[in-house]
Amino acid sequence: MNQREKILAGLVLGTACLFGGALGLRAFITKPLTELDKRIVAARERLEKVNTERRNYFASEDRLKSLAKLTFADTVDEASARSGEMLTKQILRAGLKEVNFTRLPVGPRKMRGASEIGWNVQGEGALAGVVNLLFLLEQSPYLLRLENLVVSGGETPGVVRVQFRCLTLVLESMFDIQREPLLAKVELDAPERRALDTIVSRDILRPYIKRPPPPPVASGRNAPGSPTSTPATPAAPPGPETFRVVSLSEWQGQPEIHVRDLTSQKTVRYKPGDALAGGIIALVDYRAMPLPGASGLQSFSRVIVRVKDEFFAVERGQTLADLRKLEVAQLPPELAKPVVEAPRTTP
Repeated sequence: MNQREKILAGLVLGTACLFGGALGLRAFITKPLTELDKRIVAARERLEKVNTERRNYFASEDRLKSLAKLTFADTVDEASARSGEMLTKQILRAGLKEVNFTRLPVGPRKMRGASEIGWNVQGEGALAGVVNLLFLLEQSPYLLRLENLVVSGGETPGVVRVQFRCLTLVLESMFDIQREPLLAKVELDAPERRALDTIVSRDILRPYIKRPPPPPVASGRNAPGSPTSTPATPAAPPGPETFRVVSLSEWQGQPEIHVRDLTSQKTVRYKPGDALAGGIIALVDYRAMPLPGASGLQSFSRVIVRVKDEFFAVERGQTLADLRKLEVAQLPPELAKPVVEAPRTTP
């Protein structure tokens, strides 16, 4: 190897050493810096996540406090009493009669962070009053929800039956909430209510009533005042179809049965033990059961009448002509035990 080759080899070797040293130095210095940058970025992301969760927590806390002010009370019993009082006031405010409505408590049903309570409401009244009631409940400032709404035609023109469930929440809040009287969002004379007048004016739920035949023309010997005219036939006594069970409410823990005479338009109040429909009222059953003759609907109250050793029931809203016999499996527990026959012993 001559001198020139030695110089070239030295230059190449020096360049390679210099390049390798630079790479090693870069890896030695920049790698920790890269890892440090990654940790800084991860820390920033965690910090941003914590800040986001903190902001969401305070926003949810404010939202929960605002919703808690719209509830009736902090306890189930107090909320149930106040919500029932609110329903009664709204029924009267809508122009309906409280005696024509029944309210049965629902719940409480435990949920995450709250308990759900409510009322099963059934009743009947003028179509305008029912629309007013639903409008007032829908626009109520309280925290509530309506579900299972069913509106059907009544027996007389302009009268409809309504059934729905009114639910509210009792929040398990740790905050000290200072509740204030809540004012209604809108009144019955508001434009929002006037937009529903078409439902009332069209009366789409009016049942079809066949036009009565014209009265016979009295002439000749059958004319009134004629010497040979036959005496007028006395009116037949009212049948069971003229007596309707309009309410199965409770008063001071005692059930009451309100039966309305559709002929005289008078309502009579009965209690368990009174005579009704040829038997004795056994009790008022508040179990939820399928409504006879209406597929998919439920009835939440009925009066049970005992005739000798058999039991018959009529649902709220039905007439005494709809009285039906109950099987042993359909009886409530307090009535099913006495009618179960004792096993016979063979000698």
